[in-house]
Amino acid sequence: MLAQTMPRTGARQRRPWLRMFVGGLLLWVATVAVTLGTGNVNLIPTIVLLGSFLVPVTFVAWAFDRRATGELTSGLVFTTFVTGGVLGVLAASVLESYLLRPSPVLFVGVGLIEEAVKLAALAALTRHLAAKSVRDGLVLGATVGFGFAAFESAGYAFTALFTTNGLSLIQLVETELLRGLLAPVGHGLWTAILGGVLFSASTRDHFVITIRLALAYLGVALLHGLWDSMHDLARILTLLLTTGENYVSTPNGWLVSPTSAQVHLFPVLEYTGLALVSLIGIGWLMILWRRSRRSPDDAGGRGWPIPTRAVGTRF
Repeated sequence: MLAQTMPRTGARQRRPWLRMFVGGLLLWVATVAVTLGTGNVNLIPTIVLLGSFLVPVTFVAWAFDRRATGELTSGLVFTTFVTGGVLGVLAASVLESYLLRPSPVLFVGVGLIEEAVKLAALAALTRHLAAKSVRDGLVLGATVGFGFAAFESAGYAFTALFTTNGLSLIQLVETELLRGLLAPVGHGLWTAILGGVLFSASTRDHFVITIRLALAYLGVALLHGLWDSMHDLARILTLLLTTGENYVSTPNGWLVSPTSAQVHLFPVLEYTGLALVSLIGIGWLMILWRRSRRSPDDAGGRGWPIPTRAVGTRF
């Protein structure tokens, strides 16, 4: 009888995030429609907040249902989402403004900085957890990443509103739709990976900086950098693959008068590259998730993984 009721219980547990997404989406669409119909600019902050937070919050709610231990309370997840997201955005903004300069490896630097600040925020906010399971690390890492993505998307959406021709609600909506569609394979995915690796190298009282964690950080930062630079990489590849075509370029390298072949090739290369980066990240996450399900320490949340051979710096 118990085995027969478990699937229904799981189905009920999954409904809140779905209702949250559908309800939030309807509210966002209604707000956009009313703003277009009435021209009431006072509704624009509502559009920005709903559109920027809808997908990240939905995925955090979905991940929360898959936590491993009772240590992950709704209060902790909320604090991690908001505090981790804000701290990450602030730290990244300060470090990027002082450390980064225009260069061919600019986006690699962005990846290194943003993944470092999100990892630091995650470690700081969860260091007192008594039970540190890999699965909970994945969930909390995703929470910090999605918090970062939500606040970052709000900034991009607000900036997109302003154009040389005045306020553009259409451009705002397009920005939120694009970032909402891409959010599941961005910051939340990358920081979830780091969270799982961080929690796998932990004890009751300390996190441990291991070689595995350092390599995971470099790998995630590289994926992040490739994702951000895919537009430029696709442009370069388009020019290399169409060397016989005529085009007009400006000093900053943008195509002004691309040929028909270039117009069709460029988006194919860009979206193919983004898809490959996403698949690598999703595959990496799935491997960590499956390992966490096989780990006895993650079963029912009755313990924490204690690395017997971990060599690194405790903090």
